[in-house]
Amino acid sequence: MKLEIKNVTKKFKEKTAVNNFSMELQSGECVGLIGPNGAGKSTLIKVIADIIDPSMGEVLLGGKKISKMKREIGYLPQYPNFFQWMTAKETLTFMGQLSGIKKEELTRSIPEIMSKVGLSGEENSKVRTFSGGMKQRLGIAQALLHKPSLIVMDEPVSALDPIGRREVLNIIEEIKKETTILLSTHILSDAEEICERFVIIKNGEKIEDTTMTELLNRNSENKINVDLTVKNQEWIEIVKSLNFVKGVEVMGNKLKIEVENIELNKNLLLASALEHNVDLVRFEIDNDTLEEIFLKLVVGK
Repeated sequence: MKLEIKNVTKKFKEKTAVNNFSMELQSGECVGLIGPNGAGKSTLIKVIADIIDPSMGEVLLGGKKISKMKREIGYLPQYPNFFQWMTAKETLTFMGQLSGIKKEELTRSIPEIMSKVGLSGEENSKVRTFSGGMKQRLGIAQALLHKPSLIVMDEPVSALDPIGRREVLNIIEEIKKETTILLSTHILSDAEEICERFVIIKNGEKIEDTTMTELLNRNSENKINVDLTVKNQEWIEIVKSLNFVKGVEVMGNKLKIEVENIELNKNLLLASALEHNVDLVRFEIDNDTLEEIFLKLVVGK
């Protein structure tokens, strides 16, 4: 189902947390909402999940108001809050019944969902005995329990240790094959790993909506890094003479080659290296990382 966020503004007294924000999410996409702390990510996520109402604007899912489509939304807060004295099975049964799922259906689906999030065998364990990563996986289980069309996640791994973070990222990687996902994060490497598209928010406003490839290409300086096994002066001179090469920096066996157009020229440069039997160790576009681009956009560095 298509998610449409139309001119959403959310104010808290004098503070505007989200300002005239619009975006669309197509069915099957995994989109990262990224921005620094305090940018308005969590507020926007809560508006999308119909936890709080916008001051202005609207959110539609499948063309209908989000308030009428709550059955189609799975929500994972940054810190899932469970009753510590309940078992995992009791927690999911309770959450499922709140969502209107019949007990017979829950009896069938809970073991399946526990397996999907890597908690098989923990059905009768108390939530208080769970690690942070296990609680987050239980949170994903409750978000998936009613088979939603859209899952909204607020900073799903920011509070986890490296092991828990990896476990949860692997689960998200799996569930995105069958569910549309919007997740907010300020951990850029996570967004880069699992999202096809990025929406960057700053001071409550959308400043970018793009794919990783587009973002990197736009911030590319049209330079290619080439590492050679041994310095090949003959080929270096050939590279300098190519009409699409604007400059060559040589640092021992490493070359930084500036070309006119990365997309058009990278294959020509590689073909030249292969034609002259150059032994390559590395051949890659010299792009800024997502983190470097992010800092330029939100901090101005």
